[in-house]
Amino acid sequence: MPKLIAILNVVAWCGFWAFGYLALTENTGHSDRLVTAVLLAAAGGAIGLWAHLWLVRHSEVTGKAKPPKWAVKEDTVESAV
Repeated sequence: MPKLIAILNVVAWCGFWAFGYLALTENTGHSDRLVTAVLLAAAGGAIGLWAHLWLVRHSEVTGKAKPPKWAVKEDTVESAV
């Protein structure tokens, strides 16, 4: 599953940058192309951000990466509630 999410992450960010470039360089005379490029770039950015955060969380949970020092420990969050 993590490999699939990693592939999704790369594809989504590629879509974000490709369609973002098209949205920024599109002629203003074609508003339908501009809106389509903006929507696809936003979708790519949202999916890419979600996939990146999922991968970071997964690597911290599995022990492949150290959690940041400033992170709140889960046991203190549960006791505060």
